[in-house]
Amino acid sequence: MTRIPARVATVALTAALAMTGLTSATAERRPDLTLTVESNTKPEFVSGGDVLVRVEHGDRVRVRSNGRDVTGAFTTQPDGALLGVVRGLREGRNTITATASRGRHAVLRVVNHPRSGPVFSGQQQTPFYCQTEAFGLAPARQPLCAAPTVVTYVYRTTGGRFTPLANPGDRPADLASASVDGVAVPYVVRVETGVIDRAVYQLAALYDGTAPSPVAPETGWNGRLVYHFGGGCNGGYRQGGGTAGVLDDLFLSQGYAVASSSLNVLDNNCSPIISAEAAMMVKEHFQETYGPARHTIGWGGSGGAIQQYDIADAYPGILDGIVPGISYPDPLTTMGPVSDCGVLNAYFAKGGFTPEQQRAVSGYISYNTCLSWQATFLSRATATGSCDPIIPVETRWHEETNPDGLRCGAAEQWVNQLGRDPRNGFVRAVLDNVGVQYGLAALADGTITPAQFAALNAGVGGYDHAGRPIATRTSADPRGLSAAYAADLVNSAGLGLRYTPIIDQRTYMDRLTPLADIHTAEMSFVMRDRLRTANGTHANQVIIETAPDPAQTAAAARYQLDAMDRWLTAIGDDGSRRDKAAKVIANKPADLTDGCYVSATERVSEPLAYPPAGRCGRLYPIGANPRLVAGADLSMTTAKCRLTPLDFDDYPVTFTDGEKALLRKAFPTGVCDWSRKGVGERDPRGVWRTY
Repeated sequence: MTRIPARVATVALTAALAMTGLTSATAERRPDLTLTVESNTKPEFVSGGDVLVRVEHGDRVRVRSNGRDVTGAFTTQPDGALLGVVRGLREGRNTITATASRGRHAVLRVVNHPRSGPVFSGQQQTPFYCQTEAFGLAPARQPLCAAPTVVTYVYRTTGGRFTPLANPGDRPADLASASVDGVAVPYVVRVETGVIDRAVYQLAALYDGTAPSPVAPETGWNGRLVYHFGGGCNGGYRQGGGTAGVLDDLFLSQGYAVASSSLNVLDNNCSPIISAEAAMMVKEHFQETYGPARHTIGWGGSGGAIQQYDIADAYPGILDGIVPGISYPDPLTTMGPVSDCGVLNAYFAKGGFTPEQQRAVSGYISYNTCLSWQATFLSRATATGSCDPIIPVETRWHEETNPDGLRCGAAEQWVNQLGRDPRNGFVRAVLDNVGVQYGLAALADGTITPAQFAALNAGVGGYDHAGRPIATRTSADPRGLSAAYAADLVNSAGLGLRYTPIIDQRTYMDRLTPLADIHTAEMSFVMRDRLRTANGTHANQVIIETAPDPAQTAAAARYQLDAMDRWLTAIGDDGSRRDKAAKVIANKPADLTDGCYVSATERVSEPLAYPPAGRCGRLYPIGANPRLVAGADLSMTTAKCRLTPLDFDDYPVTFTDGEKALLRKAFPTGVCDWSRKGVGERDPRGVWRTY
């Protein structure tokens, strides 16, 4: 066969086109036929036997799943693409193919996982106590806790309440209106409750009188999804008696759909990895029910904020933007000050320190924060102190009578990442205070005396593997630490968070009385410092402070939701060649800046920093915590510090011989050298890890 030179072929084609009246522009080769998964970020992680698929650039298309014709499941969309749910997937590998005119062919391979999970989180906890009846579902059997899905309806009254509606076609006299893209619609809400990934999930969206469809979206849905995360932190072994809530007027009144599940409440499940899996699976089901969401916004405070930060970093794509409230970076970082406060509370109870000296050692605006930590979360570091009542007493761990029993500590949720210590059967320890010089900054500024500093550090002690007080310091397992960093359980902020829009909601609770709250403001800046260190910028994070006043927090929430929606919409519309991180920064709304609310109607825009400054800094002063007072970097990524020999010349004070002896007793192997990376501290192994 004679080969025609490309130049000649082009000339011949141009001449032929001229004879037909066509130009080369109108006769360009059609784009390739494509198949993409719309319901999940990862085609290898679909679940439940079905998947929402999009077919583009095809005419006279035939779609097959494992050889079976499923073309009838697809509907043409306004942009000309085909969209449909492929059902009946077999467990494991599946092949979906599409053929179109001109012999074009596309192949999509998906891996289907059971609706009960797991997908990537690893071996599931057993026993696993079911709580479906708390949601009005049928009784279930462990360990899968499956129950039939139930759909109910509620409506919003003109008096501002959600009320059950037996017949969704009814229009009660006190029915309120919602506004979707400026159009008033009846405020009737469809609520779906079922079980996915062994968790009870809930979906809520405005109901327009028709069954939801993934190929013909509800007229009452604005195309956005809010995923709601709940707080706490506990060891699991149960389904959980509540979600973070889906009946939220802020979202539903504007047409947002809302989703949550019981394993997205950290007090039911303190694993960000299990939470990521549950959110991914529930979101997939939502999109197979309602259609593709233009974007998904994370929402929730405290432990709900932990989940957002951790999922966005380690499993990017599940959440497009996050609005964490009263935030912490991750569970492991949070537990450090918890255990510090535990040992400080016990020591200070013996006397010898004034209230102001205690406050200075803790670093908090009020020492009552340390007391609050003990009252609320110190039990999570113990073997059985936080066991939920649903866990029978006879099944719980006891060192002598039931050494193989259930341990309810929060660390139980991290066993797939950290492993167990063969010496005691507990999850490898990651808490540590060896070498930590409690009150170091208070010593330097003269708030406590050298004698107090020496006695405190010699007498403060620690906890053993079961969370029991001991005279020696708490010591972490180096293998556990290395695994925690590798799994991003100590949030690096350098993976998915590098290109995630963040609005950090900081409701200021540092000065609440009589018992100060645990949600102290320095933690927002801990995450900011991690973003800066990992990525060279924190421009994708905005921090907005408010007082704990309902009017202020409501005004802030409405503004932050609107701002995040505008931010994500602009990013989605950005067709430039900039990378993800650059698009996030470039498309941040001009009015969205750091700042604080002075009242429900006045927001101050100014950069926020640590230590605080400016008008917001005066209005909302920010303290520290025991680790920062002991010399830790603001990023607080070091769980177990490297040690350097005790050198009395390093201190700005002079110690007596007796005080030196106490300090040698306190630090026989040295004191923390915060200038070096901690023991086991390393970069995470990457995103979307499986266990």
